[in-house]
Amino acid sequence: MAELDLSHADLSGLDLAVGLLTGTVLRGARLVGTDLYRAHMEGAVLEGADLSRACLTKAILDEADLRGAVLVAASLGSAELYGVDARAASFRGARLNDASFLDARLEGADLTGASVRETSLKAVLDDRTRVEGLTGTVFGPARLEGSGPPHELAGPALEKWLNSRGAAVQVLGSRPAPRTDARTDRASGNVHNRPYPPAGTPSTTPTSTSSAR
Repeated sequence: MAELDLSHADLSGLDLAVGLLTGTVLRGARLVGTDLYRAHMEGAVLEGADLSRACLTKAILDEADLRGAVLVAASLGSAELYGVDARAASFRGARLNDASFLDARLEGADLTGASVRETSLKAVLDDRTRVEGLTGTVFGPARLEGSGPPHELAGPALEKWLNSRGAAVQVLGSRPAPRTDARTDRASGNVHNRPYPPAGTPSTTPTSTSSAR
């Protein structure tokens, strides 16, 4: 399904696990409850798409367009979201444990009631980013933009900013320096190098596919 235009299609409830959707246009599509476990969605256009309750565990969404997307109660455990544009996206009640929001844009995003655990939040936030009820642990630093000059928030400063807005989050010490991970674009056969966050403490994620979902 790579690079197809499936704008406004209804793919709700389908099993697209380990699917190849690199560069696929899913603008305004419905993927409610869709199984996208380990799906390759690099560069996918999901602007305004409804992914409520979708399984995106271990999915790769690098540089995807998630502007205004709805990911309410979605599972994004260990998902890779390097360079995603998720401005005004809704992650209400989503499970974001061990997800990697690296160089992501979360201005105006809604993280109300979402859960995080060792989640990399090296993202752009602003005063419209909602974090009420966000719970767990994150790695920074984040970048705050909006009123006043942009500035970096890390450690206690990031923790204070999040928790003063209704979150209950602990900011952990920085991860080790990123390593380079060579990934193959299966649609073209090209190999791309990009920063990839090394794991923190040993993962407790079950090894069986059914449990991981």
